[in-house]
Amino acid sequence: MNSPASTALRHRSVFVPMLSGLVVLAWTALWAWSRSPYGRYLQHESWFDSGLGAQLCSAIPGGSVLVPTLLHAVAWVTMIAAMMLPTTLPLLEQFRRLTASREDHRQLLALVIGGYLAVWGAFGVLAHGLDLLVLAGFARSPWFALHGWVAGVAVIATAGLFQFSALKYRCLDKCRTPLGFVMQHWRGRHPRRNAFLLGAHHGAFCVGCCWALMLLMFVVGTGSIGWMLALGAIMAVEKNMPWGRSLSAPLGVALLAWAAMTAVLNLGVAHGG
Repeated sequence: MNSPASTALRHRSVFVPMLSGLVVLAWTALWAWSRSPYGRYLQHESWFDSGLGAQLCSAIPGGSVLVPTLLHAVAWVTMIAAMMLPTTLPLLEQFRRLTASREDHRQLLALVIGGYLAVWGAFGVLAHGLDLLVLAGFARSPWFALHGWVAGVAVIATAGLFQFSALKYRCLDKCRTPLGFVMQHWRGRHPRRNAFLLGAHHGAFCVGCCWALMLLMFVVGTGSIGWMLALGAIMAVEKNMPWGRSLSAPLGVALLAWAAMTAVLNLGVAHGG
């Protein structure tokens, strides 16, 4: 008969490679997608200008809205799996330990991950919709078409200011206490539903903590692997390192400086012109 310690060690030896494999698979899929003929679908523009996307949009009723949204959702969830699952490893590990003795522990863990990704997926669809509105504004306004940098500066400045907000720190503190979070939200009486809701609750606090940083992807390009790696690393440090909480304010200062520099340079070019 196996001891609880040996059972926990065996489960961990399976859990960590499985999660690591999922993250690696997501990064590999993003890398391959970005270099394929359909790499433009990772971006927040040119969704249905030509190719298969254009054909699907014309063939499906409401396809001009539905197809880009679905493509964006797939790209976004893959990106979230690559960037955000590593940041939530401590919570998944605490939940794994708590449920390791159950026969359905793998299914419950998958439901936690599913709930987490579902919330981030919903945020991605909303962000995509807002981005479409901004692009539509550019198309209708000659001034916006010539001064598209204003939207970029606004997003960068918003991300910088949010780093100093009380909401940012409240959500970040929730993300930095995985054991307390699991104990607060795991009831076990309806295990499948509770596991999904636990992941969804954690995803909601994660969105509350990181939404402004994630919007930067719409400025630098949602298909930029380099920026995904950089932002994923920053968010992982914020959530999981002992000193991570103290990173928020310097990061806010850096983002505000970036926004100010971008505005000054573009205004200088416009004035010089």
